[in-house]
Amino acid sequence: MAKRVQLVLNQDITKLGKSGDLVDVAPGYARNYLIPQKLATHATPGILKQVERRREKQRQLQLELKAQAEEQKAAIEKAGSLKIAKQVGENEAIFGTVTTQDIAEAIQAATGQELDRRGITIPDINHLGTYKAEIKLHSEVAVQIDIEVVPS
Repeated sequence: MAKRVQLVLNQDITKLGKSGDLVDVAPGYARNYLIPQKLATHATPGILKQVERRREKQRQLQLELKAQAEEQKAAIEKAGSLKIAKQVGENEAIFGTVTTQDIAEAIQAATGQELDRRGITIPDINHLGTYKAEIKLHSEVAVQIDIEVVPS
């Protein structure tokens, strides 16, 4: 069996690895495809040090983002329940629906925290009442909040 070659990936490659990963591949795959396409470079001690520094920077950035998410979580939990006023029709049915944008605006008004509405998960809200919404602030940090829909 042929000797394997160690390379450091410059880009994400499906089924092989992410950018910066150290991979072992067949010499022909490295020589004929990965290196000419500039998808990978030979693993030298200098490049390995660069990769390690880049990983450490990414890890520090992720820790900072997680700390910010924890602060946002504390501020949102401190705010407690949110009230959203909507026009009401018959049988306590509201006109339209409560959207993630409505919730993001209510959170910003209550806490001053700006959130990405794409991280908010809500049930279908078509009537007055209290509902629970989940807000994903980070891959490891999520918070549940009560939403009270009241007549305007």
